[in-house]
Amino acid sequence: MDLDASYTDLVLTIEDQVLTLMPAPFFSSREKINRGPAGRIAGYPPFGPRGKKEGVFFMAQFSRRSLMKAAALPALGTFALPSLAAAIEASSAPQQRPKLKITDVRTAQVNVHGPQTHIRIYTDQGIFGQGESTDAAVGTTSLVKSWRRMLVGQNPLNVEAIWERIRTTGIFAGAQGGQYVTALTGVEIALWDLAGKALGLPIYQLLGGKFRDKVRIYCDSDMDNPVGAESDRKLPWIKSKGFTAMKIDLDDARDPARFDSVNWTASNGEIDRMVKWVSHVRESIPKEMDLACDMHGRYDAPTGKKVAKELEPFKLLWLEEPVPPEDVDAMTDIRHSTSTPICCGENLYMRWGYTQLLQKQAADIIMPDIQKCGGLAEAKKIANMAQAYYIPFAPHCVVSPIGQMASAHVCAAVPNFLVCEWHWINHMDVWTTWVKEGEIIVDGHITLTDKAGIGVEMDEDAAKKAQIAGTPWFEANA
Repeated sequence: MDLDASYTDLVLTIEDQVLTLMPAPFFSSREKINRGPAGRIAGYPPFGPRGKKEGVFFMAQFSRRSLMKAAALPALGTFALPSLAAAIEASSAPQQRPKLKITDVRTAQVNVHGPQTHIRIYTDQGIFGQGESTDAAVGTTSLVKSWRRMLVGQNPLNVEAIWERIRTTGIFAGAQGGQYVTALTGVEIALWDLAGKALGLPIYQLLGGKFRDKVRIYCDSDMDNPVGAESDRKLPWIKSKGFTAMKIDLDDARDPARFDSVNWTASNGEIDRMVKWVSHVRESIPKEMDLACDMHGRYDAPTGKKVAKELEPFKLLWLEEPVPPEDVDAMTDIRHSTSTPICCGENLYMRWGYTQLLQKQAADIIMPDIQKCGGLAEAKKIANMAQAYYIPFAPHCVVSPIGQMASAHVCAAVPNFLVCEWHWINHMDVWTTWVKEGEIIVDGHITLTDKAGIGVEMDEDAAKKAQIAGTPWFEANA
């Protein structure tokens, strides 16, 4: 055996790995060594033919014995070389190394467009993650506090493992949906934000990368009144902000044509009012702007069928939840009775809540609420399930810029994304000051950046103005 040739081959192999993966700090300033073309080191001659020891210069500082010892290490044993290990250690900030431990979880509750719970998860290295949940948010503080024993001491980078442990622990405590899953959602989002900050990566990168740089946003106008001062004011504003899609409400409990305050069977007069309202908005906005209509699941199946049929000429982006989500068969019946696209799903939880909806083809478009359906990873799984049925993904979203931006990361990371909701038109003074970064929607889109985690940070002075009286504000737990 030619030991000299073997030694040279070993050195060349190690050097190739080192040159490929070595961080810049490995080279000291006094060595004045810079990378040249093809990853080689400038200022030195290229290697000669293999077997010629004179071409081996880089590893000359190591003895043959130390190199043989390194070669005996497992697959990554090369990186046990003391100088290389030190270089890697020096080139990364402490929080970039996966040694984090959770030390506390804290909450704050606000009320703007309904109640939301903000959650922060703290670590032993001075960084924290932030999340947000909505709708069934009142009372989630006690739930989150009860999970503290399952969180403290854990590595926050194990996001899905932590999520699964909390979910399965609560199988007999309501973990199938509602308040339990809503609270868990906020925790999961905070974990992703924390993981992103620790690793120096935006969340969309942790979710597998992005399909698009910009996420399309539609404006929920929060209007259910026909022609009047409100629509005259809001419609021009929506157009001026560059939105390419908007939504109006069709349900109105105050409609004088309603003949029963309990039974949600709409009279012909009520349906006529809905049609006239849609016609007015359709004529008031650009032809290329998409229009969606929401019935909030407040009508019965016969009404849903009638309304969907009457609205066919307007070529809506979708008609949202004409009936409640509990009866998938009723939704399926409506969907197959009309050319008007049917959208639903904001009140379903986790991927299991969408199984029948997708299998029975009950919807043309699904709209999970990412701040209560189970979290960012769960929303992506739901979107992937929908893609298997060629169904677009258009998330419901009524939260602050923190939750809105978190949702945008999921929207960027799935191929079948259509459009995402924005619902703060009546609270612009609060919306534009909520995060330190200011306005995040420009020309009807959110642009994803390479900022770590969610990518925005709460301005506490502004957000605290919406605090629900008597609730904690990220106070430390004992």
